[in-house]
Amino acid sequence: MERIMDRRDFLRHTAAGLAAGWGASALAQDTATKLTATTVRAIGNTGVTCTLLGMGTGVKSWNGSSELNRKGREATEAMLEHAYAKGIRYFDMADMYGIHQYMQAVLKRSVKREEVTLLTKVVSKEGPQAQADLERFRKELDTDYLDMVLMHCMTDADWPTKMQPVMDVLAKAKADGVVKAHGVSCHSLDALKRAAETDWVDVVLARINPFGVRMDAPAEEVVPVLRQLDAAGKGLLGMKILGEGQVADKMAESMDFVLRLGCIDAMTIGFLTPDEVDGAVAQIDALAIPA
Repeated sequence: MERIMDRRDFLRHTAAGLAAGWGASALAQDTATKLTATTVRAIGNTGVTCTLLGMGTGVKSWNGSSELNRKGREATEAMLEHAYAKGIRYFDMADMYGIHQYMQAVLKRSVKREEVTLLTKVVSKEGPQAQADLERFRKELDTDYLDMVLMHCMTDADWPTKMQPVMDVLAKAKADGVVKAHGVSCHSLDALKRAAETDWVDVVLARINPFGVRMDAPAEEVVPVLRQLDAAGKGLLGMKILGEGQVADKMAESMDFVLRLGCIDAMTIGFLTPDEVDGAVAQIDALAIPA
């Protein structure tokens, strides 16, 4: 009888297979051929690129408030500028995070718009409201275009039916050059599976870590879907790498697992202090994973 792998078997099998595939010689490559936090990566077949590590801005967020902006304007803007100074060029935002105005300020002062990849998310379920939201986002950020716009927090398997009016708005925005790529952030395995089957999807923001913490399902169930998405040419952005901080003490193990899957184009981690940014950058750079 075929035995279904449990989580421990899955992690062991995945790690062993990847290590065998690369071999010892791969780990001896020059720094230039290894992934670093600031390695610029292609996001699927979208034509969008960004750094491997992105700054998340939605820690414990809701209704325009987050742990980051609750620190105050000066501290929030300083964090965005610190991430940029460390070489991070991918910023993960959302309407409900209340971060656009802070990003606009640093774009005017110290951050070059042409150097950064801005991702944001809509929560609207109606087409006219989504259109109004896109126009507002561009004003709040003072930018002519948005690199990636996602429909926020999809949980139902039938989201393509329910969200069709918003999908139409985003498709037109992409055709008009207002949005470079569109997609979904998923918060259930069924929603993630449907994303893999939906041609409209350019980019998926998916929860992944080896521990199953704050994820849609255990890693052994999520990874095959991620591979399906990758094979379809969709951009894959990892989130909840540290399980919303619950496995921060296992950062090296989680990052190593996620990056060695070979299907995650970039990852976003929510940062609240400069030391957290510096620590994550240093950890990725120390992993010595082939580019």
